[in-house]
Amino acid sequence: MTALIEIEGLTKRFGAFTAVDDVSFTVKRGEVLGCLGPNGAGKSTTMRMLAGFMTPTAGTARICGHDVQKQSIAARKALGFLPEGAPTYPDMTVTGFLRFVAAIRGYNGGEAADRVEHAIGLTQLESVRLQPVETLSKGFKRRVGLAQSMLHDPPVLVLDEPTDGLDPNQKHEVRALIARMAPEKAIVISTHILEEVGALCTRAIIIAHGRIVADGTPAELEARHPSGKLDDVFRAITQKAA
Repeated sequence: MTALIEIEGLTKRFGAFTAVDDVSFTVKRGEVLGCLGPNGAGKSTTMRMLAGFMTPTAGTARICGHDVQKQSIAARKALGFLPEGAPTYPDMTVTGFLRFVAAIRGYNGGEAADRVEHAIGLTQLESVRLQPVETLSKGFKRRVGLAQSMLHDPPVLVLDEPTDGLDPNQKHEVRALIARMAPEKAIVISTHILEEVGALCTRAIIIAHGRIVADGTPAELEARHPSGKLDDVFRAITQKAA
């Protein structure tokens, strides 16, 4: 099966500091890849380079075969990206913002309206659709960000902390939504919530000091520690890499 996400030798340096160091991996359709690591490990920087929002120092990233730097428009058409913090236009209403996103994506008229309604329904934003984004709770803002990432039904989703700020019920709903979409997409989830990996991911990589230090299914990673617990595996691997 052809990989929808291909990363080869991706590196990002800020002066003398190397944030991401020669990272390579692929993600196929139907895979949900969890990207784990302590704060500052390079997860978000990797996501930004994959999404084309940050230029790598070296290496390449491709989405559906399109180089995200050389063929950026084609790559971004195939991508839904939820960045850390999910920036929006705070003075817009939820519906207004999603209509704006639909217009940027090239939709208009009835098709734009249908896509906005579908995204609102998927992320359960009906109750706040007429509120300005700036008045929403952190959890609802996160769902607005998630709605814009999937409005155009892309084959690739890159989600940076998708359940950040959500209450337990909202987390369950978002995880269920991702699970429903997973068979038809390649999905990367950057997270520090280890339970999310067990609940959602078919595979996980652990990044420490900008490098991949482990790669496998949740079961394979759990087998690397006598306790069989992913948090113990994560702690042991990241401490060893320090």
